[in-house]
Amino acid sequence: MSVQTSQALLSPFDLQGLFLKNRVVMAPMTRARAGKSRQANPLMAEYYAQRASAGLLITEATVISPQANGWENSPSIYTSAQAEAWKEVIEAVHAKRTPLFLQLWHCGRASHSSFHEAEGLPVAPSAIKINGESIHTPIGKQPYEIPRALETEEVPSVVSDYRQAARRAMDVGFDGIEIHGANGYLIDTFLQSKTNQRSDRYGGSLENRYRFLKEVVEAILTVWPAERVGVRLSPNGIYNDMGSPDYRETFLYVAEQLNAYGLAYLHIMDGLGFGFHELGEPMTLAEFRQVFSQAIIGNCGYTQETAAAAIRSNHADLIAFGRPFISNPDLVERFAHGWPLNPEAPMKDWYSSEAQGYVDFPFYQHPIV
Repeated sequence: MSVQTSQALLSPFDLQGLFLKNRVVMAPMTRARAGKSRQANPLMAEYYAQRASAGLLITEATVISPQANGWENSPSIYTSAQAEAWKEVIEAVHAKRTPLFLQLWHCGRASHSSFHEAEGLPVAPSAIKINGESIHTPIGKQPYEIPRALETEEVPSVVSDYRQAARRAMDVGFDGIEIHGANGYLIDTFLQSKTNQRSDRYGGSLENRYRFLKEVVEAILTVWPAERVGVRLSPNGIYNDMGSPDYRETFLYVAEQLNAYGLAYLHIMDGLGFGFHELGEPMTLAEFRQVFSQAIIGNCGYTQETAAAAIRSNHADLIAFGRPFISNPDLVERFAHGWPLNPEAPMKDWYSSEAQGYVDFPFYQHPIV
């Protein structure tokens, strides 16, 4: 790739007063290294610091409450000890002069009662289970359960869990928050008509289906300024059995509503790497640019070339990379110098508990002549 072509991707960006040294974002990726304590640790600090040449790092999805758990060994931030444990990661990344946002996560129906025995069944907007083979749980692979529909009067408590997690994140020094509204987790299932068949104020109309996300955003904005809060959406995805016939109308409405807050960014999984629902043409960043005036992050399946093209065309301001960052801790340097990428990491290493396949990928070494 020519130097001129790569300049768009490697140029600095002003994220509403937060300086980003380039437009490469490390996407949030669950890596399952937090152990049974669900606390960040020195191994995670090393992993994030290795990749801190990106302009912005977004943490792996971090659960906001015991009820929100749905992935083994993923990190959490619902206790003071869990929050404090993140400080080592934050300090390691800040030492590289890179901002770090925390992604807030509630798994919703993409969970199992064995993750939260005291809380019982997974919760969702409606009692509709995932149409899939099985889920990895603390007691081995299990069939998906029919989730329990949240009662109307329970919803404010879940919103409060988001707010409290956001407060803990601010207290320990994160630079911002990303609300995970994608990939078939709780917020996404409220937004989409396929999974939200409620008849109360949180279901039915577009306005009602959006209400839960609206309340989460507004709760977090009592803690964080809008310019330090982003939202992630997946309008084209089928992950966790998603995809609704009115997807285009839904997600353009949601983006337009979010635009009113002056948020840091909208993080859109516009690529098709997680599968496409084929209910119509895939939504594009250009469509979202028409209704959202703050920064847009594109994500899912981008290469250096397609990322630079999206930025040059003004369809995106930033591009998030996931899998390439797993095996290339120096991804930005490889982009800058035209160095080849390491082979993609095998899937068996993505979610293991080991340092292998996590912090042992080689940085580029010039061949000895």
